[in-house]
Amino acid sequence: MGKIMEFKKPTILVVDDMTTTLLLLHDLLKDTYEVKIAKSGTKALEILESPNDIDLILLDIEMPDINGYDVLRKIKNNDTIKNIPIIFITGKTSQEDEEYGLNLGAIDYITKPFNNVIVKLRIKNYLNLKIKNDMLEKLSMYDGLTNIRNRRYFDETFEKTFNEIKRDKKSLAVLMIDIDFFKPYNDNYGHGQGDETLRKVAKALEKTIKRASDFVARYGGEEFVILLKDINKDGVEAVANNLLNAVRELKITHEFSKIENYVTVSIGVSYYNSSSDITKLELLLKADETLYSVKNSGRNNFAILEV
Repeated sequence: MGKIMEFKKPTILVVDDMTTTLLLLHDLLKDTYEVKIAKSGTKALEILESPNDIDLILLDIEMPDINGYDVLRKIKNNDTIKNIPIIFITGKTSQEDEEYGLNLGAIDYITKPFNNVIVKLRIKNYLNLKIKNDMLEKLSMYDGLTNIRNRRYFDETFEKTFNEIKRDKKSLAVLMIDIDFFKPYNDNYGHGQGDETLRKVAKALEKTIKRASDFVARYGGEEFVILLKDINKDGVEAVANNLLNAVRELKITHEFSKIENYVTVSIGVSYYNSSSDITKLELLLKADETLYSVKNSGRNNFAILEV
């Protein structure tokens, strides 16, 4: 299924102030996993709070700068990293310490000296479960027909993105895209052909979006939505033109269109330039209103409303 089925070697962050423990765990795990190391709780948090691909954390408790319990608390209070599973590997062997660590949110508690085989098996089991859960989560964020992101992903990402650009005083463009005269296309060519056209249009739109921060999602039916963050108005116009041309160049026959003999799209854009007090919902509605004005003015075109 394209992008959503890509696999990578799991990455483990090992946090311990003892060099011997770091080296032992690194040598034990390096053939199966990507292993990153941190000699302090502070360094671990620096790694975690920057862009990372950590899948599991092995965390010591007794460290001089900040203890493992406090590191775990900080992780659990950060929405971006709070779901990374954490295993304590520690010299604190009392039942009370183990209960305390597990109550804080660790998924396991392993005491030193540890059995290498048991540690590897526990890590393997936890990561296999995490990979399956991650895959289910990714699948829930993608549209089953077109393999691009779905409405749920858009809603969640739009919320975060809008808050970010408001905070950072940056621009944001919302592009609502609709396939022109898709109902007569479906009615005359059949739903199977209609589904294939949706897939082709989705792929063309996705290939046109170049920046990693931008994405296209299926909003519903024959409608798609794109977010373009931190971009000027000329840039938005260029992207909109490229999207129109990408679909035109597919040359998908549409004898029942009232404007062309092939499939086209209409695009409505609301452009927020960081100076207004518009809400997230209003920005989305303005894009939708602009789309309908394009449809009422001949279609196969785009319009931008600066808000």
